[in-house]
Amino acid sequence: MKPIILLSIVIFLLSIKSKTPFEDNVGIRWTEERAWEWHKLNGWMAGTNFNPSSAINQLEFFQEETFDIETINRELKWSAELGMKMHRVYLHNLLWEQDSIGFIKRLNTFLKISHKHHLKTMFVLLDDVWHPLPKLGKQPKPIPFIHNSGWVQAPGAEILGDSLRHNELKSYIKGVITNFANDERVIAWDLYNEPDNVANQPDRINIEVKDKYIYSFSLLKKVMLWAREVNPSQPLTVGLWKGDHTLWGTPKSLRPLERFMVENSDVISFHSYNGPEITKEKIQALKKYNRPIICTEYLARTHGSTFESILPIFKSNQIHAINWGFVSGKTNTIFPWISWVKRFDSMPKIWHHDIYRTNKTPFSEKEITFLKRQLINP
Repeated sequence: MKPIILLSIVIFLLSIKSKTPFEDNVGIRWTEERAWEWHKLNGWMAGTNFNPSSAINQLEFFQEETFDIETINRELKWSAELGMKMHRVYLHNLLWEQDSIGFIKRLNTFLKISHKHHLKTMFVLLDDVWHPLPKLGKQPKPIPFIHNSGWVQAPGAEILGDSLRHNELKSYIKGVITNFANDERVIAWDLYNEPDNVANQPDRINIEVKDKYIYSFSLLKKVMLWAREVNPSQPLTVGLWKGDHTLWGTPKSLRPLERFMVENSDVISFHSYNGPEITKEKIQALKKYNRPIICTEYLARTHGSTFESILPIFKSNQIHAINWGFVSGKTNTIFPWISWVKRFDSMPKIWHHDIYRTNKTPFSEKEITFLKRQLINP
């Protein structure tokens, strides 16, 4: 056998041996140094997952007919007055498909309003949570006393469950990121919220994607590649949310999906609706990656995740903190998750999420005082 042929065979075999599911060609991850520079530049940040009280979901938020500038401006102003520095905002591929030019224009309008109030934005591009069949147009009215009755998945079961259709999302992912790739008003990109979250509500389980893990993982790898091809100036992240949190700091112990998420994120992100002890355990596990950390979802008062118990932990550890919910409105997220199976007929004594009513009266005046003390001039 000729030496050159033998050398080619050896190189090919080595490439097969070294290839793992976590080393797909998805572009170059930020170095630890660059990630910490981002953290140093922005300082510690706290904020909310923002959806205006007048919108039941992402579609009603950003469709032209229901894009409520007055409510957005008013509620972002309240957020800034609390000392918030950033927000996490969900988008949807159907908005791009419907009218990409108008959608980008409305995103820019939202960013102008946010910037006026000195707020940065983290956009969320895809989401595996709640209703599997999103539709454009007039959105359903909230079901009374039920948590998040109208929230929709992105892209939803029809595209997610057909891998041949995944590439339909490429123009959306690359188009949105490209338009704001060097925009200082955008602080980070959360590419995919809670991949492999299966809708198990009674009216949805039969229309959910079967073997969702397989399809979500396949799509995530494509989305990460498309985002890397744009190479934005802001970090990319996908948040850990599922599985044994004691294993989060040991990549080899994770499922391939979660390992891919953590090993391809420029900054590490996670969700924690737990009390102080488990939250501390999650933080300690994730510190092993030696990168800035963002908790992109917390605050579930009925589960022991409160501002008073959790925010000081994040602050002392310099974990950027984004709670779920701000002004109680159409999403009904003051009701707990269990409201899907346990009937409620009145307002809950303890709010699950959210901070204010639409007239700016808070769930708790004491909580507002605490937040201002923690967030203003931290």
